[in-house]
Amino acid sequence: MNNEYNQQFSPKRQFTIRYQDEEDGGYSGQCLEIPGAISQGETLEELKENMKDAISLILESIKEEADVQKKKSLILEV
Repeated sequence: MNNEYNQQFSPKRQFTIRYQDEEDGGYSGQCLEIPGAISQGETLEELKENMKDAISLILESIKEEADVQKKKSLILEV
């Protein structure tokens, strides 16, 4: 995945992250718009960065799958 390309040419999107404190420290989170995007971090800032990576990986996977199947896909901002 080429994050530099994605950051230059992809529109910015906003996602909602539901997070919780973990018993052993740190935080875990899940993207409400993309339930498969989950991650954790020792701090909220680390969680945010890890969630960005998780979301980017899933969106890239969806795009690659659409390319393989020769189908077009859209991600709508509502």
